[in-house]
Amino acid sequence: MHPNPAYRGAEAAQNLAFARDRGFGVLTIAGPDGPLASHIPFVITPDGASVAAHIVRSNPIWRALREGPQTALLAVSGADGYVSPDWYGMEDQVPTWNYVAVHMRGQLRLLPDEALRPHLDALSEEFERRLAPKPVWKTDKVSDDALARLMRMIAPVEMSVETIDGTWKLGQNKPDAARFGAAAEIEGGGIGAELAMLARLMKEPPA
Repeated sequence: MHPNPAYRGAEAAQNLAFARDRGFGVLTIAGPDGPLASHIPFVITPDGASVAAHIVRSNPIWRALREGPQTALLAVSGADGYVSPDWYGMEDQVPTWNYVAVHMRGQLRLLPDEALRPHLDALSEEFERRLAPKPVWKTDKVSDDALARLMRMIAPVEMSVETIDGTWKLGQNKPDAARFGAAAEIEGGGIGAELAMLARLMKEPPA
């Protein structure tokens, strides 16, 4: 996480809401031969106490979890983009990259196989409902044989959320006019992902 306190003003609830809305991140643990990482979709429990996800059984993280729970980090990143120093309207500025990132840490463990179907139902429900008015897709649209075959390849996991930290690097260390000017340029197009969201967040960063 970025050490500058100017970028660390988001409260835990804001960081949690950001991670919940994104629903996709990089799950990492310390493996026997070095760090292990997996890009996964997830859902967060209503109370924010844990994250539910699934991983393929060929994943080295799954093999590590068979030995017992592991300390894990789930990194969730969002809007990001390059910021040209010309956009600030100020002298003596340098290029940078603005972004939002939330890190959740806790104990990761395997869940019993019977937890997989409810998890998959909850996961699809979470993202399908965002496509309204499209009818929600449900796992019962898949034949029992096909679903069972697919489910044999994945395993449910759960990570407790023991700490949550966020970096919202949105130009808060600049005067408002400079930040708004850069945001306006980003809205017009630039380098990076989800620039419209980044511009909006730059205009209204966490206090």
